[in-house]
Amino acid sequence: MHRKLRLRKREDFNKVYRFGKSFANSQFVVYWRKRSDKANFRLGVSASSKLGNAVVRNRLRRMVKEIVRLNAPKLQDELDLVLIVRKPALSLPYKEMEGSVLHVFRKAGLLKGMTPGAPRSQTNSSGARGKKPGERNGIKGK
Repeated sequence: MHRKLRLRKREDFNKVYRFGKSFANSQFVVYWRKRSDKANFRLGVSASSKLGNAVVRNRLRRMVKEIVRLNAPKLQDELDLVLIVRKPALSLPYKEMEGSVLHVFRKAGLLKGMTPGAPRSQTNSSGARGKKPGERNGIKGK
């Protein structure tokens, strides 16, 4: 990952956390925020000490950065991204981890040709809408 494409300062991370939006799957959480300058995206990877020792955390960070580097042409520009690695990502082989990272980017609408943070239709495979939270058998809860 090129130096210019990295988020490094605590201030930059905090801006993304405070003013950005987030999407998640079971292995990763992505926070993202639009930037005003017309530059490439910037990425920061966060791996908690709960995941393991420094060797484990740095290996995960390197793998995630490589996945993003190889898929950089698919990502929109003018974004600051923070990817948080969750514990289930520890057991994933590289290809599955790549699929999971791309899934969370797709879910957030961060791939080119998508609108970031756009609400997606919540339909199941048959095309029918799912129930809203608190709703049972078509009857709304209190």
